[in-house]
Amino acid sequence: MSRLSISGRGGGPFRPRGRRAAENLAGSAFLMPIIAVFIILFAVPLAQTFYFSLTNFSGYSTDVEFVGLKNYATVFSDPSLLQGLIFTIMFALATTVLITVVAIPLAVVLNKRFLGRNLVRSLFFFLSVPSMAILGLVWQYILSPLDNGVVNSLLHSLFGAEAVAWLAQSTSARVCVILVAVWAGVGWHATLYLAYLQAIPADLYEQAELDGAGQLQQFRHITLPQLAPGIVVSTFLLMSGGLKVYDLPFTLTKGGPGFATNTLTQSIIVQGIAQGRADVGSALAVIFTAAVALIVLAQLVVSNRIERSLS
Repeated sequence: MSRLSISGRGGGPFRPRGRRAAENLAGSAFLMPIIAVFIILFAVPLAQTFYFSLTNFSGYSTDVEFVGLKNYATVFSDPSLLQGLIFTIMFALATTVLITVVAIPLAVVLNKRFLGRNLVRSLFFFLSVPSMAILGLVWQYILSPLDNGVVNSLLHSLFGAEAVAWLAQSTSARVCVILVAVWAGVGWHATLYLAYLQAIPADLYEQAELDGAGQLQQFRHITLPQLAPGIVVSTFLLMSGGLKVYDLPFTLTKGGPGFATNTLTQSIIVQGIAQGRADVGSALAVIFTAAVALIVLAQLVVSNRIERSLS
């Protein structure tokens, strides 16, 4: 009997220990480029950033002194930086909830058969094709209080309303930034949910109809549980993307009025580059990284619990 044909203790083919170690080593070799890229592009810069956050590094001189937690105290005592933190969390939570609430029913509608379905799907997906920076510039003109503002012109022609400076008031500017992000993101996430919907076996709905279940009951007991993995993926992408947002608020409002729509990423760039305060910018980056890690971890735990409860 050949040695390779002997079954092991678990019923599988027996492999010599040396050959198994060689296979494990070969498999680990494929991970080495990924580990190297992670260390070079993430671990080393993160360690450097943490070191600079404890010094008076300006970004232009290598002559630095250790200052302890002074930069962190500066971050939490600066109102503009705190407003950036508050708006960033507000933006991430609001866009995650609103896009999820709108995208799931939209995907259910787009999954049904009707005339022009493919064209409608393409139109919704097209909204997510242009970059957020371009959309911010376009919506800046649409919301302009001048004669070229589409929204004010439409309201004036329909209701005789006076022009409103949508982006010049704190509350309306925040609402506009969030709604534009929702408008741009709904199509892409509806497409994601549509892919999960098309993987649901049709016989589940046929059996439910035979049992007398209505549309709402089918949605509650079949569609929503089957979409649970998609909800976890979508909300994870929305939350992580919302916490890192920069391009849309910057092009739409430049972080204004005042610091109403300022974001953490914009503060990091302004402090670290424009104002030559790399020490404070590094402290912001460390706080931002820790906050993102905690929020995403909490979001994953909650999403997994929701997924198990729906399954």
